[in-house]
Amino acid sequence: MKNIVVLGGGISGYGSAVLAKKKGHKVFLSDAGRVAERYARVLDEWGVEWEQGGHTMERILAADLVIKSPGIPEKADVVKRLREQSTPIISEMEFASKYMGKARTICITGSNGKTTTTSLIYKIMRDAGVNVALGGNIGESFAYQVATAEYDWYVLELSSFQLDGMYDFRADVGVLMNITPDHLDRYDYSFQNYVDSKMRIVQNQHSRNYFVYSADDDVIAAEIEKRADLRMRQLPFAAKAAVASGAGDGFLSGGEFTARVGDKEVTIDTQKMQIKGLHNAYNAMAAALATMAAGVEPENVERSIYEFSPVEHRLEPAGEKDGVLWINDSKATNVDSVWYALESMTRPTVWIAGGTDKGNDYEPLKGFAREKVKALICMGVDNDKLVREFTGVVPTVVSTSSLDEAMRAAKAEATEGDVVLLSPACASFDLFKNYEQRGQLFKEWVKQNL
Repeated sequence: MKNIVVLGGGISGYGSAVLAKKKGHKVFLSDAGRVAERYARVLDEWGVEWEQGGHTMERILAADLVIKSPGIPEKADVVKRLREQSTPIISEMEFASKYMGKARTICITGSNGKTTTTSLIYKIMRDAGVNVALGGNIGESFAYQVATAEYDWYVLELSSFQLDGMYDFRADVGVLMNITPDHLDRYDYSFQNYVDSKMRIVQNQHSRNYFVYSADDDVIAAEIEKRADLRMRQLPFAAKAAVASGAGDGFLSGGEFTARVGDKEVTIDTQKMQIKGLHNAYNAMAAALATMAAGVEPENVERSIYEFSPVEHRLEPAGEKDGVLWINDSKATNVDSVWYALESMTRPTVWIAGGTDKGNDYEPLKGFAREKVKALICMGVDNDKLVREFTGVVPTVVSTSSLDEAMRAAKAEATEGDVVLLSPACASFDLFKNYEQRGQLFKEWVKQNL
């Protein structure tokens, strides 16, 4: 029996505490903020000791093992003090994987496209009759599911913060969508530190595992070239230049892509997909390769891809009135996500952006902004950088400091045949609790005011 402390009482923390309790460990959960009522109730039901509103440091520092929620940064005082005394700190993913038995995993990471790809992979697996669970950054807590049910496969969306706390964990199928600058404030503003974090998706993989990755991503290509020791079966996908692999690959050409794993092959007409744009072709290619690697038959893959509808808050149509289409892309919290959003726009665009800037370089967006954006509505507490970067790039730049003000400004700028796109390129924490709340309020405003 170990003395385990769980830091953070959100979805990751409460699940870890329940699993630790079930496995007979002594468990204490500590949250500097408030623990949501639904999690508190479960902790009480399982007899887990917990606190909120601060940390009892002597109990935390006495831990044999600490399971840290991904939202807690390394610079937090409690983490620094644990590091100073060399207390092992791991993530929920690392902890839960030790107890999942013979179950296997498909793990998806990347700066963009993770949620759509993860959701699509889960749908394909579930539709094919696989006993599968969804967890990680979306769905239920991975640890809670390991504690309370038995599955053959887990489909896990992994952020860089979750990967940072994983050491012995091995993905049976690892999926890396792309690597572009994001969360650099958590990585000492070093892009290479962030790259190293994302590449942990391949750690411990052996010759029976699969690695699905974008061959069009120069950063990933450079990392693979540096790593001569990679032993897993590689499944690259691309739209620019095909990269052949003996294990299989995916390639998009002329509106169709073909994905092949071993002797299995599926061809998808992207025009028939409900999710549109180049980024979603990448997402579908990755999902097809990952699920065929997990043993799903091509005809099942094909059917599920065509049936799949957009993920909430990711290029999600929110309504249309007077010839103006409103699109909720609140999940686009970095520049690369917005690049794909603007790339997919086919109508004159009123673009709503802004929030907590994470050290963004807006230069990659300026080409599409000149070509497609008729007005930029800045929505944030501090809009100076956005205003400075896009004045002279788009015809109209308007600074606002609330959702309602931004929406009214967008409505005033939009005319018949336009699209209003909420695609912030920033985190939501200046005005909103999270990107979900920002997207939900956007949709509610559209519903009530059009």
